[in-house]
Amino acid sequence: MKHIVFFAAMAFALPAFAQAQKPEPIKAEPIKPEPAKPEPAKPESPAKAEPAAKPKAAKSAQMAKKQHSRRSEDARQCLERATNTEIIKCAEEYL
Repeated sequence: MKHIVFFAAMAFALPAFAQAQKPEPIKAEPIKPEPAKPEPAKPESPAKAEPAAKPKAAKSAQMAKKQHSRRSEDARQCLERATNTEIIKCAEEYL
């Protein structure tokens, strides 16, 4: 009986020794910082910088309006249009 238990234990233990060794973990290289990029040329006078700021303000006002979407509204009224192109243009407002 002792021989059977011994061989059974060896049958379960030997496959563990037969497994391949784990490969060495890959060593990480330190991250190299990117060279500093040159700054873009700045305008010479503040008067030139102001017109560029105004369109950005106008765009942000338009974006504030657009945040309220009509996605939850019903667009079935667009189906009453005559052509597919008109239906598509109408329905795009609800996307």
